[in-house]
Amino acid sequence: MSSRERVLKAFKWIPGLPDRRPIQFDLCRSLSDHFGKVLNIPVHYTENPYEDVTYRISANELRIAMGSDVVITGASVSDDYRIRMDADDTWLNEYQMRMRQGDIYVEVVNYPLALAETRDDIDAFKFPNPDAPGRFRDVDALVKKYKNNYLIFGDIEVTIFSLAHQLVGMEKLLIDMMMETEYVIPLFEACAEYQTKIGLQLIEKGVDAIWFGDDFGTQTNLIIPPETFRLQLKPIYKRMVDRFKEAKPDIIPILHCDGAVANLLDDIREIGFEVFNPVQPGVPGHLPHDMKDRFGDKFAFWGAIDQQDLLPNGSDEELERDIIEKITILGKGGGYMIAPAHILQKDVSPERVLRFIELCKKHGNYD
Repeated sequence: MSSRERVLKAFKWIPGLPDRRPIQFDLCRSLSDHFGKVLNIPVHYTENPYEDVTYRISANELRIAMGSDVVITGASVSDDYRIRMDADDTWLNEYQMRMRQGDIYVEVVNYPLALAETRDDIDAFKFPNPDAPGRFRDVDALVKKYKNNYLIFGDIEVTIFSLAHQLVGMEKLLIDMMMETEYVIPLFEACAEYQTKIGLQLIEKGVDAIWFGDDFGTQTNLIIPPETFRLQLKPIYKRMVDRFKEAKPDIIPILHCDGAVANLLDDIREIGFEVFNPVQPGVPGHLPHDMKDRFGDKFAFWGAIDQQDLLPNGSDEELERDIIEKITILGKGGGYMIAPAHILQKDVSPERVLRFIELCKKHGNYD
């Protein structure tokens, strides 16, 4: 069975069970460089306008060789834009956010819309040009090379809510959402329009799925009240999904949403999302049985393996038990692609990465 057919069956897009649960994983730069050297596979990085998304859409040749069943691609920084590192080790990205490399992920240290108050402030802001030269060069190459054998995901993560708070600052945005400040909805709409243009280009290039990414949860609860989500954000996401479906009726809408978000999943399904990622483990409402019993008829699941503690620190026996549990429960009757809940970072040893893949294949078959 090809990887393409395996994932389509797992996502219940074509009838029948796959031969095994499909596998996916993302690698940070140090892990990609390590495995590229060991396996003698050149590692190609697609530098995304938002830096951390780079590791979702890079090293596809390497990850496929290691066992991934999907190809993930997305927009790259324009040929016309050059990143220049300043003396304080910060830089301006293509969104004009001033960035700094944190211990694991990048951090925004200066927000280009930190003083936004009105619709005019949003209208005056210039998003990156979605049609800039070089934006989709890597997309074209990956679709041409892998379309027949692999499902191709087009990544527009940091989509609306996350892009908005990276532009204005999280604290300001949350306060202004509660105060219904004039600029908030225009900002969400502007973020959505920019990412819709990117997504429509990805669809035109031939991707099979569009992967949104916005985090509405913390480790314990939602970031915003459900009523605020339904009033301010839900209709905008719905319009985006509808536009993608109009462009390609069989496009698969996927949402990456970290945190304890079980109380929003009915709304997320009503928007039109069909695959839920990353099914973050260890947060309220996300036990495998709860997910499968409450939402197994609404979503295919993708993720669920803890990369915060289990993968870097747990024993091989603990990792094996967790993989068996997730495969058995979330994958019962189909509907599951196994993956870590986020990008594997340098605190996960190369040996553990290989062990994870080995265990997924060992226990992933359907009888």
